[in-house]
Amino acid sequence: MNVQKALILGGKSGLLGQALFHTMGADRWEIICPEKNEVDWFNPALTDEYIQDHKVKFIFNTMAYTQVDQAECDRKNAFKYNAALPSVLGRVCRLRNIYLIHYSTDFVFNGKKSTPYTTRDTPGSRSVYGQTKLEGEKALLAEPWEKLLIIRTAWLFGPFKTNFVDKIINLAKDKDNLNVVHDQVGSPTYTLDLASHSLRLVDKGTSGVFHLVNKGRASWCELASESIRCAGLSCRVTPVTSSEYPQKAPRPAYSVLDCSKFSMVTGSTPRSWIQALREYIYHYQESRN
Repeated sequence: MNVQKALILGGKSGLLGQALFHTMGADRWEIICPEKNEVDWFNPALTDEYIQDHKVKFIFNTMAYTQVDQAECDRKNAFKYNAALPSVLGRVCRLRNIYLIHYSTDFVFNGKKSTPYTTRDTPGSRSVYGQTKLEGEKALLAEPWEKLLIIRTAWLFGPFKTNFVDKIINLAKDKDNLNVVHDQVGSPTYTLDLASHSLRLVDKGTSGVFHLVNKGRASWCELASESIRCAGLSCRVTPVTSSEYPQKAPRPAYSVLDCSKFSMVTGSTPRSWIQALREYIYHYQESRN
């Protein structure tokens, strides 16, 4: 078997990074998951030295500044992780012809559409988080190479780290009612599905920008309601508007992603988010309890 050596940035503690490590660990990969501060990843020379010393051929970059509201008053650090880091990785990977798989977000869009966003749609974020993630994309695409793959995804849930679904279920155990926003609609995505589908693209030697989420759409309210139902809890969910639940960063009202490009290249279609959610809650939530 041909073993491939991959570096997962964010593989130690990130929600997606750990899912990639779990998925790839059962495959033909030799995986390196360094600590966040093990290397100065913002230094091109040190990053290049580490990659060469460890004979890395693939880099999965899941490291990012994801505190959406906090980013509004911390643009410096958001830019550092979401734009400067991809720029450095791109420079090194382009030089060494290394396969870089970089993860981006639905937040690069402004949310003004009412049909799913395709990779042909022009991004234009309203939040600092989305703007800095978009700047990271642009830095990579300014000088693309044949082994650059950018995957936009959204609304992640899955094992190994607390996420929205976990929080809702834990709150529902102690409360009779939860108020959850209903006027933001997106694509809930199971991290283990995202990891396995990412590897399908890598196996095809694919490059460019792709959207990759579970099939279907939901509001936060619908995702919360289905999570509570699957967990067998009786807590009621009351829909509220975004204006009733004010947050610092503006969210796209609609950010459903179209995965048809992924399906065309791989010949497979991601399963529905409801199927994936059931698996997550029945298997991982139960084992956790």
